[in-house]
Amino acid sequence: MKELHFDRISVLSQEPVPNGDIATFSDAKAAETLRFHRSIPVYAETRLVSMQSLAEQAQVRAIFVKDESSRFGLKAFKGLGGSYCMFRILCERFGLNPAEADYTSFLREDIRKACGEITFATATDGNHGKGVSWAAKLFGCKARVFMPKGTVEARRLAIEEAGSAIAEITEWNYDHTVRYAASLAEQNGWILIQDTAWDGYEQYPAWIIEGYLTLAAEAVSQMNGLSPTHIFLQAGVGSMAAGIEAYFINLNKENPPLVSIVEPKASACIYESALAGDGKAHTVAGNPVTIMAGLNCGTPCSTIWPILRDCSAYFCACDDAVTEQGMRAYAHPAGTDTAVVSGESGAVTYGLLLSILESEELRSLFRINKDSVVLLISTEGDTDPDGYRRVVE
Repeated sequence: MKELHFDRISVLSQEPVPNGDIATFSDAKAAETLRFHRSIPVYAETRLVSMQSLAEQAQVRAIFVKDESSRFGLKAFKGLGGSYCMFRILCERFGLNPAEADYTSFLREDIRKACGEITFATATDGNHGKGVSWAAKLFGCKARVFMPKGTVEARRLAIEEAGSAIAEITEWNYDHTVRYAASLAEQNGWILIQDTAWDGYEQYPAWIIEGYLTLAAEAVSQMNGLSPTHIFLQAGVGSMAAGIEAYFINLNKENPPLVSIVEPKASACIYESALAGDGKAHTVAGNPVTIMAGLNCGTPCSTIWPILRDCSAYFCACDDAVTEQGMRAYAHPAGTDTAVVSGESGAVTYGLLLSILESEELRSLFRINKDSVVLLISTEGDTDPDGYRRVVE
């Protein structure tokens, strides 16, 4: 493991060695989740934006951005995981075969009535809770959502407006808020639907991660036969990053993409875990402060940590200024490129890429050249509209 420090960016690099854990997140599994999501009436494929002007200026083959700002009207991708996990949980509850059932199975009057008695609970930085709130309303269930200290009120209101949840901001950091939500769920007979795992709580987070494969499968179909050589994935607990990473490595095992895991410096739990070098996941303690609210998590998801640890080529910890640069560049793109509305947690990979493209040393480190095909995921739009305007304008 090699550590290097640059202006606003710290990088760990290694030679990745994919392990057997990636098998779960296969093309066949993505087809299952895509079949379910397509059964939801408001489903629509999100766009893949080609940043061709930037690619030409930077002398690379292609730069693609999967823009999740329009997903289900939630301004973020998280509804994919929450809805698929909720579908699998409810299939178990009502004895339905998930290989045959879909959203329409839950329109039956008896099932709809029974769903009304079910309450889901979760802790969230924002977007996951919004996805759970929306999915609960979709299935006719109730939801309780708990958010860490420092969450802006706009994010709490957005969760309640998205669906059927009651949302509240706690006095604790993200990890403590997760424990609080789990405790209340146990006391009240609610179903905890959390996007991070721990001993004895693994299946539901796995279903959430599988739900994210829909966006990866869409991206593959939209890339017109090109395969990414480089993928930059932002991470909080790392669930989305690990699932997408594993999916693309499974698709091209002979020549897998180089994957970079990107976090805010203030709460870079995956970076710090990799740096420790003992193979274990480690926690960033305290109350980290970063504008990247959706990535402000202190502990990696235990079940997918081995994927991140072994399969990633780079671990990157970035100052807030990096995501601010990405937000502005998305809003005011190069040449004829299409503008993308990308929030604080969505734009950090673009800000990082721009820094890499401007530095010969970084280009060499990340092995960027004229044949590179880069894939980014803008995971959210302006989920904090006031904060977005302050940065972009």
